[in-house]
Amino acid sequence: MTPVVLQLILANVALFLAQQWAAEGLIIHFALWPLGTFPVDDLPGVSVGFEPWQLITYAFLHGNTTHLLLNMFALYMFGRDIEVQLGSRRFAWLYGASILAGGLVQLLVVTTTLESGIAPTVGASGGVFGVLLAFGVMFPKRRVMLLFPPIPMPAWVLVTGYAVVELASGVFGMSQGVAHFAHLGGMVGAAIVLLVSLRRRLPPP
Repeated sequence: MTPVVLQLILANVALFLAQQWAAEGLIIHFALWPLGTFPVDDLPGVSVGFEPWQLITYAFLHGNTTHLLLNMFALYMFGRDIEVQLGSRRFAWLYGASILAGGLVQLLVVTTTLESGIAPTVGASGGVFGVLLAFGVMFPKRRVMLLFPPIPMPAWVLVTGYAVVELASGVFGMSQGVAHFAHLGGMVGAAIVLLVSLRRRLPPP
């Protein structure tokens, strides 16, 4: 277990446990909400809306135990090799850029589609998809296997397939309740960090 991956998993687990204790308190203040102010039907006098810190904090909250376990398992499986290759500091930048870009893209989408209803965005998936993109770029020929169905394939095929599915699902409104555009935004954030890192490593002309 590499240090940043371990710290991220511990932080996510700790905040998920805090969610169970705080009921809706953490969701109201730290989940990612659309721009504007919206009343909470079940809590008279309480309203929700976007705050700048939510672009980071949303990624440390989860909807349920399965949501948390899937994200942490993917972070554990793919994040370790990326952290070893990039170093802990650069890996932390990549993960942070992924959740920030994922949050920005999701904020734009949910704010422009308010007629479909108000719901919070939570989960580390933006960061996880950024790590997944980095894995596909840095280890394109590494054999990986889907959980369902258990089909082995090169990493670049897995990453490309996920990107296509997320784009199609987001555009056509499939799999409601899943933040497809946060996933795609996470990939964009990771791509920017990888491009900057590559540029700094290239020798001067």
